Amino acid sequence: MKPLPHSALSRRSFLAASAAAGAALPFRGALADNPNTYVLRAALDRARLVPEPWGKTDTWCYGGTVPGPEIRVRQGERLRIEVENALNEETTVHWHGVRVPNAMDGVPHLTQKPIAAGGRFTYEFDAVDAGTFWYHPHQRSFEQVGRGLYGALIVEEAEPPRADRDLVWVLDDWRLTEEAEIAGGFDGFHDKSHAGRLGNTVTINGRVPGKLAVRSGERIRLRLINAANARIFALDFGALTPQVIALDGQPVAPHAPGGRGRIVIGPAMRVDLILDMTGAPGERVTVSDRFHAGNNFQLVDLTYADEPLRDSPPDWPVQLPANPLPEPDLNSARRHDVTFTGGMMGGMVERQMGLSGEGRMMGNDMMGMMHGEDIWFVNGIAAKGHILDPMLVLERDRSHVIEMTNATAFHHPIHLHGHSFRVLSRNGQPTPHRAWQDTVLMAPRERIEIAFVADNPGDWMFHCHILEHQAGGMMGVIRVA
Repeated sequence: MKPLPHSALSRRSFLAASAAAGAALPFRGALADNPNTYVLRAALDRARLVPEPWGKTDTWCYGGTVPGPEIRVRQGERLRIEVENALNEETTVHWHGVRVPNAMDGVPHLTQKPIAAGGRFTYEFDAVDAGTFWYHPHQRSFEQVGRGLYGALIVEEAEPPRADRDLVWVLDDWRLTEEAEIAGGFDGFHDKSHAGRLGNTVTINGRVPGKLAVRSGERIRLRLINAANARIFALDFGALTPQVIALDGQPVAPHAPGGRGRIVIGPAMRVDLILDMTGAPGERVTVSDRFHAGNNFQLVDLTYADEPLRDSPPDWPVQLPANPLPEPDLNSARRHDVTFTGGMMGGMVERQMGLSGEGRMMGNDMMGMMHGEDIWFVNGIAAKGHILDPMLVLERDRSHVIEMTNATAFHHPIHLHGHSFRVLSRNGQPTPHRAWQDTVLMAPRERIEIAFVADNPGDWMFHCHILEHQAGGMMGVIRVA
């Protein structure tokens, strides 16, 4: 397939997107008995992902837009979202990273009956944490998300850090034909057993990007959301030095990114940045994705206006206030082990790591895998559907440490529903910031320790957010009771 060229950047305002979806505008300062009410209608529609001369693309989307309407409320407010399903199949909505009650988590059959074609379901919960979150289906997500069903959920702090602009970039990639239509084959064996469904066209906020006007001395709060099925982004901001202030919606000590200054963001993850425009009027900086060797993209040009906003960037504070997360007690924490195996070349990696070496991809196992069964394993079990016996049962209100081992040849962004966790170590080395996250990107052969207080009761999904890996078995249930 021939990659399509990149062009004009488009950012949808919340007002326009909400109006398109028929949603009510939020009421600031809403009380628990007066929630912000929105309507999300999931349906087939057409969207302009790429510029002319290509036409619009058939998509599945919320409210007629890709991404769907940006939902923006203040911390502590209550949300009520009425979801209408105008698709020809069942769906749900999962509120990714939001600590919701179990019944509101949007996992088909596990936490709710799927929303039937033509049906409705109302989600209602409090926005307990400020931060950058998003929403998407958990029903056949490898195709429903891949066709455009997702949107941003922004929970503002009571006193946000001062910035000249607050921008949201929802990143995605698409596998498009030369006619700019979405290619089929969402359930293909190769994607499931390798790195997932990687596209040939990258969009920001549903459009192939081109340029964004900025001003010298301007400060931008940039919220990045990776809505791609499988693409890991490593954003290179050129001469600019972004400061990371939040990961997965949770505040972190402000710091410059490691890894040659690139912002690495796996599927489902979010990163909040402070971006100071330090260039001179008339200059241009290109933001590029450099994660996949030989498959890089120039995303957008930041073009400086002729008139500066100020002589130099401001020195306003950027530290975000902490969210009300219970701190795990590592001295009393109960420990658990989770090992991820399978996929192509899995047996080789297991042997290299001194594990069983069975690999799940050798001998007679290959035939089963090529029929879409038993490709990926969590503690030796490949999930089939969302109704699973718990892989772990965690005592409620107790601290727990989970040591995870990626004994595969591929990256995996591992997501836990209903909780955020501290990332304690990677390959035995303490992490520099012990950041709170809900999705952690594991490299091949990597071991990671996470810790959290299991304070949200229910059965919670724990899975790889490369959606083809989840569909191929890399999913389990953690019960908090």
